[in-house]
Amino acid sequence: MKWGLIGTGNMGTVLVTAFLESNVLSQNDLYITNRSIEKAEAIQHRYTDIHVKENIFELVEEVDTLFLCVKPKDMVNVLEEIKPVLADNQLLVSITSGMSVEEIESIVECQVARMVPSITNYALAGVTLLTFGNRIDPARKELFIKRCQRFSEPIEIEENTIRITSDMVSCGPAFFAFLAENYIHHAAKLTDITTEDATALMEKMFIGFGKLLSENHFTLSELIEKVCVKGGITGVGIAAMEANLGDLFPELVKATHGKFSEDKEMIAKLMEG
Repeated sequence: MKWGLIGTGNMGTVLVTAFLESNVLSQNDLYITNRSIEKAEAIQHRYTDIHVKENIFELVEEVDTLFLCVKPKDMVNVLEEIKPVLADNQLLVSITSGMSVEEIESIVECQVARMVPSITNYALAGVTLLTFGNRIDPARKELFIKRCQRFSEPIEIEENTIRITSDMVSCGPAFFAFLAENYIHHAAKLTDITTEDATALMEKMFIGFGKLLSENHFTLSELIEKVCVKGGITGVGIAAMEANLGDLFPELVKATHGKFSEDKEMIAKLMEG
């Protein structure tokens, strides 16, 4: 089993860490490349036995599973570039939500899947979202899902929910970190707590919060109910949030779906060209 990554940006690097730290495969079985080869070489400084290939075609020929971790605007060009060297029995896995497996299958002739990872996979936790093309061998699909279970909870989804599920799984950590940073900023601005102390407390709260959910102590609704005593301070805080939340989340969903539509249109034009 040999896996390869084209693209070692933020999520590509997360996947390298998840694959190796979960022992899905050994360093010697991982091949990586990047347009700026220095980024790939920097990863090799940490994992010295992985293979860095400057030639993209040499990388493709070495592996049985290939992860395409490039930006949406580069997807079609890269697919067209590697198409001649892809074998029918290889599995091509895209991490780009904006291009469906059907669209990828219309360009290449190998087996195709899409996996949307999360930065939480870096800690061998969280979810990976999966969709599979029509040509994938059932045994290959089952084996791939089992391997993903080593560093995440793989969930197979339908194409019509790819954007909102990606918002929650992949973008969600950044969204809630942004909210937490704003809370910390105003706590330090309006009270005597320091930013450093507020940050430390918030991080510890998130760790405990995650444990409550992961160990099934409470659902989200039950957690609110348990903490929010009638007439208490938490209740006043919840009321303030309800009064001021406004259209934050509707606008968030509209914004991400709007950008998603732009990416889809751009990819469609590139495919037509």
